[in-house]
Amino acid sequence: MKTLGVFTRDFSLYHDILKVLKQRGLSYVVLSSPRNVPGRVGVILTSHREVFDIRYHRVVAVDVYDSVDHAVDHAVQILIGKELYNRVFIGIDPGERPGVAVVGDDILLQKMQLLSPEDVLDVVKRFLVEYPAVETFIRIGHGSVIIRNRIINSLIPLGVPIEIVDETSTTVSRQTPRHRKDGESAAAIALLSGGKVRRNLPLKPTRGAIRNVQRLSRQLTDGRFTISEKTALEVLRGNISLKEAVEKERSHGLKIRR
Repeated sequence: MKTLGVFTRDFSLYHDILKVLKQRGLSYVVLSSPRNVPGRVGVILTSHREVFDIRYHRVVAVDVYDSVDHAVDHAVQILIGKELYNRVFIGIDPGERPGVAVVGDDILLQKMQLLSPEDVLDVVKRFLVEYPAVETFIRIGHGSVIIRNRIINSLIPLGVPIEIVDETSTTVSRQTPRHRKDGESAAAIALLSGGKVRRNLPLKPTRGAIRNVQRLSRQLTDGRFTISEKTALEVLRGNISLKEAVEKERSHGLKIRR
């Protein structure tokens, strides 16, 4: 299979491109000249100012996309030469920082970890555009029930079949870095079949879920602060992020002391 080539004199863009390629484990070749392209290179990543310096028919101007990730998605699509997949599975490992992965016709196309459950919807929308298929399915792990249900409820309007799968067998090695672990679990979830979701799911937090959010607030503040049960409920319902909840309660406490 052909590989990606990278050529740009824009140091900042060069650094951003290599960072994404390394995070996603994609092979690439750094080109010293736009006129000397090895035969194994299938697509070249560059800047919009340098596109016309490269005498090659497959070039992606990274800085015209909304993100480097988005540009790399497009470059990989060109590299694979795939315009329409038979089946695409989007796997989601639910949690405060969800993992998301895409598998198209048995090929792992992408895996990542997001900053919050609220980011899942936009990423899935992007994947539906980037990876068109005859059939697309969303599969989500059964853990983190409240967060899982929030994610599912946000995705239902897309009209894509959603399945909840048993993620017990998807646990990856403890030695795997956290930023890769959730993405790898999501990739495993994408390959498992599960029960179909037919309606919006309840968002009734359990006592254990509330305590877990409070525990996470202590972790976030290195043990110095714990949010209230009321605020923890708001976090579980998706009305406020954990970071915002901590900042809100801490600032409120400071005002009372004054």
